Amino acid sequence: MSETRRTGGFTLPGEAGYEALTLEMAKKWGADVIRDSDGTVLSDEILDAGYGIYSTICIIRDHNAWAKEHPKELQQCFLMIAPQVADGGELTIPLMKDFFEEQFAVNDSPEAFKYWQVYDRTTDTVVPAERWSYRAADGTVTVKTTPWHSYTVSFMAYRIWEEISMYNHTTNNWDKEHLMQIDPMYPETQAYLLDWMRRWCEAHPATTVVRFTSMFYNFVWIWGSDVRCRNRFTDWGSYDFTVSARALDQFAEKYGYSLTAEDFVNQGKLHVTHMPGTQRKADWMAFINEFVIGFGRKLVDIVHEYGKKAYVFYDDSWVGIEPYNGRFGEFGFDGLIKCVFSGYEARLCAGVDVETHELRLHPYLFPVGLGGLPTFMEGGDPTLDAKRYWNSVRRALLRAPIQRIGLGGYLHLVQDFPDFCDYIEEVGDEFRTFASFHSEGEPYTIRTRVAVLHYWGKLRSWTLSGHFHETYMNDLIHINEALSGLPVEVSFISFEDVKHGALDQVDVVINAGFAGSAWSGGDVWKDAEIVERLTRFVYEGGALIGVNEPSAVDGYDTFFRMANVLGVDEDTGARVCHGKWQYEVQPVDGLMPKGSFVKKKGDYRKGIPYLMGGDVRVLAEDAGVPVFTMNRFGRGFGFYLASFEKTVENTRLLLNLILLAGGEGLDGLYLTDNAATECAYYPGSGQLVVINNSEEEQSAKVRTEKGDVNVMLAAFETRIIRL
Repeated sequence: MSETRRTGGFTLPGEAGYEALTLEMAKKWGADVIRDSDGTVLSDEILDAGYGIYSTICIIRDHNAWAKEHPKELQQCFLMIAPQVADGGELTIPLMKDFFEEQFAVNDSPEAFKYWQVYDRTTDTVVPAERWSYRAADGTVTVKTTPWHSYTVSFMAYRIWEEISMYNHTTNNWDKEHLMQIDPMYPETQAYLLDWMRRWCEAHPATTVVRFTSMFYNFVWIWGSDVRCRNRFTDWGSYDFTVSARALDQFAEKYGYSLTAEDFVNQGKLHVTHMPGTQRKADWMAFINEFVIGFGRKLVDIVHEYGKKAYVFYDDSWVGIEPYNGRFGEFGFDGLIKCVFSGYEARLCAGVDVETHELRLHPYLFPVGLGGLPTFMEGGDPTLDAKRYWNSVRRALLRAPIQRIGLGGYLHLVQDFPDFCDYIEEVGDEFRTFASFHSEGEPYTIRTRVAVLHYWGKLRSWTLSGHFHETYMNDLIHINEALSGLPVEVSFISFEDVKHGALDQVDVVINAGFAGSAWSGGDVWKDAEIVERLTRFVYEGGALIGVNEPSAVDGYDTFFRMANVLGVDEDTGARVCHGKWQYEVQPVDGLMPKGSFVKKKGDYRKGIPYLMGGDVRVLAEDAGVPVFTMNRFGRGFGFYLASFEKTVENTRLLLNLILLAGGEGLDGLYLTDNAATECAYYPGSGQLVVINNSEEEQSAKVRTEKGDVNVMLAAFETRIIRL
């Protein structure tokens, strides 16, 4: 790494009571901004030290006194109890048996009660109101039943402990009052928050940037009553925590129809982001987004009136913000901050249309990490954690510019970890060096353009429904993570985009996911126009890369609608008596680096891939099953992979496959010859950056227009060479 020392572009979490440490680390890490964190404050000594000041606000919490005076304006949601089987004529069901009573309380107000529903799940029908009754005294519903049928109750509940506060409280063993969240859907709450925002700005003259911890509605995180299954449901992209009787009433008035509890609980499955949506869900999302933008803009305008900038943290209560729906600019935010574990999250942040993009790096300065393992405490190794996280994020930062990075949490925890402090100093310098290269022009990319095709399209650019570590079984998130650092132009398109000419702008389309998911497409593949357009795209010279169960839907002659293009279909049991084509494995030289692999997931007795014809080339097999194939179709190609898991070797496999699909060579310019390494070249500055993505020493050769460059790289090392 270059010895050039720079400052700026770094946000440090300060802490009153640790002023000397705060100012020491600010200097060491080259910080130009100091921020507070949830649970910390900044003293006058820090505020007056000449740094920019970020102040964190979560606009819907820290109002407990007001919330207690207005309990009906707390945020709400629908909850559904687990199915209960009737063994007689009546069934009495306790509503809160399954749920964490410190998080939820039953809302049985007349406005909410009209939206309650009881379902006979055996027949999947609504139980008429005259056949069930509610007893408020003990929080139970009694149903007149058909014996041996199962029943559920969906009821509205107040959320009485804000989920991120709840997590921070339990993670850090806080002993203080639980914070509640209020709902700005109510006019009285809006008036209170607008007045509070003005008073807050007046009381914080030193603040230069107001960091909104998102806006109003948190992603869904339902905790259970039993510690053996505390996390009952989590979906980072869900809108289920946006519900209130007032919102439902206003929605019905605007859209001309009413939503029900079942529209949200969906038989207990909820409308998770990884499943295709419905028009009713799309309407609700648009309705909530309209409200969040409208009221959010009023708060941002107040911040601007006081001469401060407004940044939004794209995590926690982000729901309704949707930075890729084309309306994000209406908020008027000056910056967006994203907490990142992985490269695809860095690309998500970098692609948003806003002036300043900032990453909050991991590990957070907490005693334990999100997985519950020790971090800044005995048994933890935060330096190694930081290296691994930076290793993932770094490769994405070579492809897309970010203006700022920083940390969050409690700064005093770093005192016992001087090696961590030294490493973050290196990270800060490295980040600023990358940013300087981007300022002189874009990095070199291959000419092949790639589109990822799934149900949500651009709306869910780069992201899916959680962090990388939460969705490890999802092929597409692994593909996104691999793509985030490749020298490839990537776009995200929906099936509607396909029908409106999106394929004219790309060379390769990737469709990946399990059958029925939003990522594979589900019932969208029943639309013949989509099949026609994509088939023609490949026939005329494009390429389709299908992973896992691409284009899968029941009801047709093939399970994969694009089977004729891919050259592979999946036998779900209907073809168990049919003959299968014999084949020989014929790998393409150099396509699969040593150590790369493609495997069939799950049970080989189910969902067996089989060839559509004898001309399909099998590139790899697993347990006697073709798992990686290439099919010539017209002037284009169809490629099939039974799965994709992000490793350094498989990341290079994906790049090689894109190069092959786009008609480019596997040994082109500005590519390393070692899968454990990658590089980025910046023509504007003439700088070549070579990185080692492994924990071992590696050698790499890079072909350039000025000859070969050979380097040796220590574990995780970055090397910069001026050409």
